[in-house]
Amino acid sequence: MPDINKKMLTQQLRELAYNDIVHREVYNQVPPKVEYSISDYGKGLSKVLQPLNDWGAAHIEHMNKLYGEDRPR
Repeated sequence: MPDINKKMLTQQLRELAYNDIVHREVYNQVPPKVEYSISDYGKGLSKVLQPLNDWGAAHIEHMNKLYGEDRPR
């Protein structure tokens, strides 16, 4: 998401952490450091997201066959 600003990214990551989809690790150092990783609970989303990703890839291939790869998007 290239256009997301830092405030919005932080807000979204904190919401995902609140819902136990990601783990938020805060390191007590200067400068402050925070790392995010997917939680075991969050890994369950792959069962839903992978088929959606597969469909999206197949859809792009289908559109390319219908209209060519140089079509406007």
